[in-house]
Amino acid sequence: MKIVILDALTFGETDLSGFNDLGEVDVFQTTSAAETLERVKDADVVVTNKVVIDAEVMDASSRLKLICIAATGMNNVDLDHASKKEIAVKNVAGYSTDSVIQHTFSMLFYMMGHARYYDEYVKSGEWQKSPVFTNVTRSFSEVKGKKWGIIGLGEIGRGVANIAKAFGAEVVYYSTSGKNDNADFEKISFTKLLETCDIVTIHAPLNAQTKGLIGHSELLMLKDGAVLLNLGRGGIVTESALAAIIDVKEIYVGLDVLEKEPMSTPHPLMSIEHKERLYITPHIAWASVEARDKLIAMVIENIKSAF
Repeated sequence: MKIVILDALTFGETDLSGFNDLGEVDVFQTTSAAETLERVKDADVVVTNKVVIDAEVMDASSRLKLICIAATGMNNVDLDHASKKEIAVKNVAGYSTDSVIQHTFSMLFYMMGHARYYDEYVKSGEWQKSPVFTNVTRSFSEVKGKKWGIIGLGEIGRGVANIAKAFGAEVVYYSTSGKNDNADFEKISFTKLLETCDIVTIHAPLNAQTKGLIGHSELLMLKDGAVLLNLGRGGIVTESALAAIIDVKEIYVGLDVLEKEPMSTPHPLMSIEHKERLYITPHIAWASVEARDKLIAMVIENIKSAF
C-alpha cells in the first residue's frame, strides 16, 4: 500500500511514524494545487488536511482507494465524484473539542484582562517608576454574573457553556439551525443574544445559515464593552464590517478563524487604529499537542478499518 501525506506541516512536530506500519509512505510538508495530481497519481491512500482533492485529481489516480481528511470539515474533497469513482472518504471528528474549548477561554481572558497592556507595561519598565504597588489603568471584570451567549451549541459549544456556568456566568444560546434544543440552557433569539450578552462566542459551522451571520448591523447591536469571539469558521463574521466598526464602537473581538487563511494582503483588520480591541490567532484553537496526536491516531485507525 502506498500512502501519500500531502500537508504534514500542518501537524507540526506530531509523530507520523505510525503510518510506516501500514505501507510505503511519502510525506510532503506542503503541496500546491499544481503539485497535487503528480503526487497523488500512484497512491492507494491520500492523507490531506487542507489540500484540495478534486475530480481531476481522482480521475488521474487509477489506484486511489481511500482519501483520509485529517480534519472534520470535508469541503476540500469532491465527495460526489469520489462516490462515483468508489473512492472511500473518511474524516475525523471530536479530536479537538477540548483544545478549542481551552482556547476559547484563553482568548477571553487575554481580552477581558487586558493581558497585552499589562505585560507591556511591566516589560517597558513603567511599573518600576510607579509610586504605588499596582496599576488599575485598564479596568477588568469577572466572568461571574456576566451574560454569556453561545452561537452553536454543539459539542464544543456545550463544553464552553458548562465551564462558563461553573465560572458563574448566565449562559444562553442561539441555534443557527433552529433544531438544537437543550434543557440545561435558555434558548433565545439571535437579536436578543447580541443585544443583551456581555460575552458572545461562536462555535458554529459555516453554512447557508451562518455565512455573514454577523455583519455591520449585528456588530452595532452588541453592548458597549462586549467581547465577541469566533472559534467556529471564517466567514461567519464579516471582516470588512468589523474593521469599520471596531474603531468607532468599543467592542473587543477575538478571531481564531478568517475567511481566507492565511490572511490576505492587504487585509482591512491590519489597518485598524484600536488594535487593543482585536486579538487574532492563526487558526490554532484545534491544535494542542494532545489534539494533534489524537488526530493522527484516528487517521491511522481510519486506514486500518478501510482495509
